[in-house]
Amino acid sequence: MRHKRSRRKIKGIPERPRMCVFISNRHVYSQIIDDVAGRTIVSACTLQEPLKAEVAGKNKKQIAAIIGGRIAELAKEAGVTKVVFDKSGYRYSGRLSAMADAARKGGLEF
Repeated sequence: MRHKRSRRKIKGIPERPRMCVFISNRHVYSQIIDDVAGRTIVSACTLQEPLKAEVAGKNKKQIAAIIGGRIAELAKEAGVTKVVFDKSGYRYSGRLSAMADAARKGGLEF
């Protein structure tokens, strides 16, 4: 319910796409989405091969920070610097804040 309420207000446009986050008990996923075109520009998650080795043996906050930094790198390569942050109804603490801080350090503005 909370997710639907927030999605009414948050829209990703080509100049400022939406950075969507999903956090499960074991994995962290992040996508940058252009809602107007209906396509995902870039994505990063802990299940991707280059990141599996990097996240092995880390705690959950460190893993979220790695994903935040990786999504920022991929976004820069795709030419995206400003995004709208869609926290998907999660509280802004713990893993979510670690991911957001790492994405900001990586160069994303939101």
